[in-house]
Amino acid sequence: MTRRFTMSARALVYIVMFVSSVAFAQDPRRVNIGTHSLSLVSAGNGKPTVVIDVGIGESYRSWKQITDSVSTFTRVVVYDRAGYGQSEPGPMPRNCRQEVIELRNLLEKAGVEPPYVLVGHSLGGLNAQYFANQFPGIVAGVVLLDPPPLRWICGNAGFPELDTMAEQQTRSFVSMADSASRSPDSTAKAIAVLLRAVASEHKELFESSAQLVGAIKSFSDIPLTVIAAGKPNPAFGASAVRFQRFWIDDSKAIAQRSTHGRFLLIEESTHHIHRDFPQKVISEIKDMLTSIRRESK
Repeated sequence: MTRRFTMSARALVYIVMFVSSVAFAQDPRRVNIGTHSLSLVSAGNGKPTVVIDVGIGESYRSWKQITDSVSTFTRVVVYDRAGYGQSEPGPMPRNCRQEVIELRNLLEKAGVEPPYVLVGHSLGGLNAQYFANQFPGIVAGVVLLDPPPLRWICGNAGFPELDTMAEQQTRSFVSMADSASRSPDSTAKAIAVLLRAVASEHKELFESSAQLVGAIKSFSDIPLTVIAAGKPNPAFGASAVRFQRFWIDDSKAIAQRSTHGRFLLIEESTHHIHRDFPQKVISEIKDMLTSIRRESK
């Protein structure tokens, strides 16, 4: 093995995600939000507009089946967070506050008028919760796909082995970013930008982002659907089954933060619900839009 740019199999997954986001079939639009530019794709017509925020390190390309379907009954917007795909790197740290401010600016400057139905997976689910808390007047509804369990990321879960694993993962992202940035290869340097963003997001997930979202007491009457996965993650070892039950219970608690909360468990799904059961996700989004439109008449 040479001392040139080398990466683990896990890191190669992120390379594929990066390239996929660049090669997305629809034409992205670059929007300058002041500090940097973000890449956005919009399709369809109608209100409320569905705004999708993806999981950590992931491309919105994996949402194509969902966005294609949703665009047939309303407008849908997907975007690259700072450092992802065709978006420029943004200010650090990459926590929920920073990313929500940037998303709000992006939607305003791109002329995407509210109200919005926010759809967030994993880390994107934290962003969606914080956005709804900060801007409730322009949020018509929220759909969360397997949001991180708040008691865990806030340090109140009692899974020390998983805490250690998370810390190691953050260090791994930093190390991979350092290796990529030292490579003479231009593609590797571009990957380093993504990995820097991912490393910061992952670190803040257990620090400032956890505190920001954990402090939210209620979403009042904003319609909120929380979709949980039932399959334990084998990577969590001996804690996997117990942690999955804990995660499901935490997702139920999040749904109860709204007087119009709904909880749905998909027993056969992994964490990547949008890939495993896209039709379920589409159905939940459509049902929420139907309800919102009926109430607004």
